[in-house]
Amino acid sequence: MNPELSAQLDAALASKGLLQSSFDNIHELLGSSDNPVYEAAVSELANDGQWAELNNRFFKKLAFGTGGLRGRSIGEIVTSAERGSAGLDERPEHPCVGTANLNFYNVTKATLGLVNQLKKSYNGEDRPSIAIARDTRFFGKEFINCAAKVANENGVDIYLFPVPRSTPHLSFAVRHLGTAAGIVLTASHNPPHDNGFKAYGRDGAQLVDPDASEVIAEVNALSGENYEPLPADQQGTTTELGADMDEAYMARLKSLLLNPELVKSQSDLKIVFTNIHGTGGTIAPHMLRRLGFHCDTVPAQDVEDGAFPTVKSPNPENAEALQMGIDQAEASQADIVIGTDPDSDRMGVVVRNGAGEMTLLTGNQIGSLMAFYRLKAFTDQGIINEGNRDHATLVKTFVTTELQQAIADSFDVGVVNTLTGFKYIGGKLRKYENQLPLNVRADYRNLSDKETMALRLKHSKFFVFGGEESYGYLGADFLRDKDGNGAVVMFAEVAAYTKSLGITSVELLDRLYAQHGVYLEGQHAETLSGADGATQIQSLAQSYIDDPPSEIDGASVDCVRDFANNNYADEEGDAIPKEKMVFVDLADGRAFAVRPSGTEPKIKYYIYFRPSIPPSSPLSADELAAAKLSAKESFDSLKEAIVADMRSRLG
Repeated sequence: MNPELSAQLDAALASKGLLQSSFDNIHELLGSSDNPVYEAAVSELANDGQWAELNNRFFKKLAFGTGGLRGRSIGEIVTSAERGSAGLDERPEHPCVGTANLNFYNVTKATLGLVNQLKKSYNGEDRPSIAIARDTRFFGKEFINCAAKVANENGVDIYLFPVPRSTPHLSFAVRHLGTAAGIVLTASHNPPHDNGFKAYGRDGAQLVDPDASEVIAEVNALSGENYEPLPADQQGTTTELGADMDEAYMARLKSLLLNPELVKSQSDLKIVFTNIHGTGGTIAPHMLRRLGFHCDTVPAQDVEDGAFPTVKSPNPENAEALQMGIDQAEASQADIVIGTDPDSDRMGVVVRNGAGEMTLLTGNQIGSLMAFYRLKAFTDQGIINEGNRDHATLVKTFVTTELQQAIADSFDVGVVNTLTGFKYIGGKLRKYENQLPLNVRADYRNLSDKETMALRLKHSKFFVFGGEESYGYLGADFLRDKDGNGAVVMFAEVAAYTKSLGITSVELLDRLYAQHGVYLEGQHAETLSGADGATQIQSLAQSYIDDPPSEIDGASVDCVRDFANNNYADEEGDAIPKEKMVFVDLADGRAFAVRPSGTEPKIKYYIYFRPSIPPSSPLSADELAAAKLSAKESFDSLKEAIVADMRSRLG
């Protein structure tokens, strides 16, 4: 580090313009790398007195959250060193410099940490291997090439998707190829300036402890991004993946369709699909057409583009992101609009209601409809029956609607709740696979879905459906992460089913409400960015542990579940890992949960209206209308009270 920059940093630390953690991380980065862009970017920001920007870039080191590593790859301020030869309206030539950002420094360290953990734990005779994919985000291609190079030079073979592919496709590839691990470069539905690094275990699920902690320990043990490559004859190789892997994945997706004849009978069902400039267009529309659905795409959004130029945010849970699809559906009189996020692990849906109006469904509603349909179809077909229904289960997160519990109860099927993050649902699937007889497990991945279903219904648990409120769903265990491509297939079949009944998906949802009572859920997410925001988020989350409410919105608190400090077990008796989440149940049946996001600078509030007493008989149309109105008023009142309480806690 040049003496002038060193003196500037010392002065900024003394004047408290620079945090101690930022000071330390800047010195670690610059002291362990000879990349000229790093020091040039830091020097430029220091010369301009941009200490807030430096704090935001260096106040922490990226750590694995619910979605692995995730951070900005383009800074709020882009230095001339990072801009390089790019124009002002173009992607910078170099990613954002900082230990809290997603860049070559962190991709290298994360890959090295994973490689070192693999080599210590790998028992295979050959070299360990890793499958790698990326979505359409900025720097994705450069980052996967960096990860592949690091892994190869440290003695690991790579199976590489050279062009964008979805996150669930990567999870499938890990299982299909039998690799020791997987990596996908994505920031899911985050803004264009973000990117991320997600690591997968040999079962195709995101890393959980103890593997995740072991990788983190290996990363923390590294002094920087530099390493000594192995001799050429000890290095790994790279194999590119292409059409064969696409076909293998699509062959398994086909098994998600439970009633092909139903789809054929509803050939006039019209679907508009958009991948919102992401990876979903590679598989989903082709899969729909192959299965007999009528599917059109949105031409302006078919192009894969990390700038996501036609939307404010590439998040299919927002109507704005699906508006071009909605407009096209109105013009063509299509029945539904389906959209997937950039890495196609999430899916959002707009459907027509009984009056023909386009209606955006929530993630809880989408998941409930699919859970109901799949339970009904498996029961009608006799696959789930009186002799085995105790071996069938739904798996959902604690913050996902309790309507799914009510639906499962009506089929006399169990539900297991997990923490937020699909890695925990993947962990349950690993458990169910491991409960099979040893002679079966050896060939499990090569068996058909029909064969594995029969085995699980006999020996362990048949996973009927899994989901989380944040628009993530899974309907089979041939991969181990939420699957937007599979969800497209499953919801299209729900739409065909409702059309066969002469109703819409909204009307089917009303039938479920009439039977089980009205369930209404929503969120409030408070964004608190940068170093100061991170401190505020942790302080606010801690306040609900140190000082939980005793009453809110006129209702007394019945129960406070502190998942950070108390011990809980799930419905199968398995211990719930510790996580900073507080769940508050009110005496009148309503509830809310609070947790810091693991992937974004947000603290999230999950808010619930639940019927205090389920209806003894199905509600009439008038009773349902009154119940829905009352539920909305009660929900809105609770949300307002929660936000007011949050503002007070923030001061």
